[in-house]
Amino acid sequence: MRQYHFAMTPRLASMTPKVNEQSSSLAIDLSKLETLESIQRRILWLATSIIHHANHVRRTQSGLKVGGHQASSASMVSIMTALYFHHLRGDDRVSVKPHAAPVLHAINYLLGELDRKYLLELRAFHGLQSYPSRTKDPDRVDFSTGSVGIGATATIWRSLAQRYLVDHFDVPRTGRHVALVGDAELDEGAIWEALVDSKVPRLGDLTWIIDVNRQSLDRVVPDIAVGRIGKMFEAAGWNVVSVKYGRYLREIYSQPGGDALQSRIDSMSNEEYQHLLRCGPNELRLGLSGGGNDKRAIERVLGQLEDSDVLRAIRDLGGHDLSDLITAFRKADETPDRPTAIFAYTIKGWGLPIAGHPANHSALLSETQWRELALDLGVDSNDPWARFDVGTEEEALCRESAEVLAIDSPAIHAIPAVPIDVGRTHTGKASTQQALGRLFVDISHAAPEVASRIVTVSPDVASSTNLGGWINRVGIWNIQETTDWFADDRDELIRWKESKAGQHIELGIAEGNLVGLLGELGATWSRDGQALLPIGTLYDPFVNRALEPWSFGMYAGGQSILIGTPSGVTLAPEGGAHQSIITPAVGLQQPGCVAYEPAFGQDLEWILLRALSQLGHPEGTSSYLRLSTRVIDQELAWVPSAEDEREQRRRDVIAGGYMISRADTVPRLTLVGLGAVMPNVMLAAAELAEFNVDLDVICLTSPDLIFRAIQCRRGLQQGDDRILDLLFAPNRKAPIISVIDGHPHTLSFLSTVNDCPITCLGVSDFGQSGDIGDLYRHFGIDSDTIVGAAWDLIEIGGSLDARYSRA
Repeated sequence: MRQYHFAMTPRLASMTPKVNEQSSSLAIDLSKLETLESIQRRILWLATSIIHHANHVRRTQSGLKVGGHQASSASMVSIMTALYFHHLRGDDRVSVKPHAAPVLHAINYLLGELDRKYLLELRAFHGLQSYPSRTKDPDRVDFSTGSVGIGATATIWRSLAQRYLVDHFDVPRTGRHVALVGDAELDEGAIWEALVDSKVPRLGDLTWIIDVNRQSLDRVVPDIAVGRIGKMFEAAGWNVVSVKYGRYLREIYSQPGGDALQSRIDSMSNEEYQHLLRCGPNELRLGLSGGGNDKRAIERVLGQLEDSDVLRAIRDLGGHDLSDLITAFRKADETPDRPTAIFAYTIKGWGLPIAGHPANHSALLSETQWRELALDLGVDSNDPWARFDVGTEEEALCRESAEVLAIDSPAIHAIPAVPIDVGRTHTGKASTQQALGRLFVDISHAAPEVASRIVTVSPDVASSTNLGGWINRVGIWNIQETTDWFADDRDELIRWKESKAGQHIELGIAEGNLVGLLGELGATWSRDGQALLPIGTLYDPFVNRALEPWSFGMYAGGQSILIGTPSGVTLAPEGGAHQSIITPAVGLQQPGCVAYEPAFGQDLEWILLRALSQLGHPEGTSSYLRLSTRVIDQELAWVPSAEDEREQRRRDVIAGGYMISRADTVPRLTLVGLGAVMPNVMLAAAELAEFNVDLDVICLTSPDLIFRAIQCRRGLQQGDDRILDLLFAPNRKAPIISVIDGHPHTLSFLSTVNDCPITCLGVSDFGQSGDIGDLYRHFGIDSDTIVGAAWDLIEIGGSLDARYSRA
């Protein structure tokens, strides 16, 4: 049976609406409102048809359902129509709810920014993406969304990144940052981690519009959560605006007894309300009247309405009233000193036969339903992609809106040349984490223009990740200057002076916020034409906590450097809670990023400079560095002094690894180490050398780049494979022992270089507190275990020659 449709243009039936307080002072011209409603109908049709064509018209070889979200798109049509065709300016940026991507593409099509052919290619290869993508969609997309919660919070980090850029470079301030958020999306922890950051309440350019359609993927959102959530926004310092009921329903509420009806609807659970949306007029009257003391009053109010008006009233929500939406948007602008959250009540599947059904999330209209929708909306299903005729009010408004929203792509300014070396001689004993702190100061001296673009970010671990010296040098950035009440305290090691000139941004203890901000700081080169060089530090085990938003930021085009330190069980006294095991593999497998784990200060210097040079341009990439607090004798690196040999070492370091020692003949074994365990590997090599075991000893700096070289050699990706000939030359084929302060599987692929046996030593269980030596022995990454594994591996190759015996 065909479901009840309702008119898109609000019909006022026999009751003329009074000018109400919500819209009186900011009323929109009636003729333009009618034009907007006509455009709204076309957007609903196009968005629905884009999905319909992908699933029912376009043939796919696999025959699988292409998918799409007609219901989720429909609930956003009114909000996005009011935004794009009335409210937005060209310098505004909008993060669109993932499942409303077809609405965005329909709008861009009407604005003339998208070719018709793409409407036929939703979710096709090289076609429109399933969710909005800055880097993969052919039309304008301001924010990549799709990972729930992250797209919305990106507006916060973009607002901060743009303010930082304006404070440091000659860049114009952009407009508003708007997020279109599903109400179910507010379940995501990323939302609330971001909202409670201390800087957010001062972001007056930030507006979130929450699509309160009361449904998630599988269910109706339980109970009545919006009031509580609205108070949570208010508690976080936001201005909250509610757009709940449309003009027609508000007029009914103004009639005698209408307050009882409003109280009844207000008190309904989401589940009951959604049920009533699917009811016929008789059942709806019974459901609305309820069984309370106000039953008769409600029945009298409803008794004055025709069945069609009762059906219309229950569906008359503010999130589909263009005039009320425009008024709410203006109210947000009237509060420029803090962010605004607009709760716009909508119907999931609005205007479609699947409206309000609890299982409509992935539902698709049938061919018959689609053609009936064309009749309802006044379009020709035989010409589904028609734009408005030239000379019509709708075409004129589309053209005017396109002119208002037009933006020029920024000219991308090249970053200053990053030096390949800062000239420091790394001597004595030091950890890579200590070297990191000194390196920031070295860059400030050697390349001040490069240093001026560096912005560091930390989630309350700046001092413990050795950024203190850098912070004292450049200061802390904040939206407004603050007083350092401890400036005269001689025991304070870090001068906590906050101003708009600082270059370090301190966040609360929320790693997701850190990488979210890194992503937007790392996208200014493409958004504003001016590149920043963002570097974030966090404790390495919490890379896993930050993994999804970190990865998504790179997917969206952000380029940055993430430094995890300290890492592994090497941080022995801290116990298993602060010991990382799988992060080396995470870095190795992360697209858009190169992962490094240097063992020595000189390696770190060359790597960080290389990583900085890869930021801020179209061919750029992010980097992940895994550092350690273990103090290591820098002489173990044996950095050549001759200029040509030193340069070759540098090239090897940034290519993925280098030889620490090389056997005079074909080696019997190859020992491969990574990061903090290199001293263990070298100690084991020295012991084996006493028994005349010929060894090659390799210090890897990036398993990631070594794996890429293997893939390149096999023709599976482009790149350079020469590093393999240096480290694993075929004529030096030998069994391998790999050692890593992380999961041993990370380096297991090394055996495929020359198809040889491998023993992988590493950490495969949760850590615990103890001394470094205790934990290294416990997990089998100490020198004694390496030596024992070496003898076992030699024996696998055959009987031992006399020259290998202890005699």
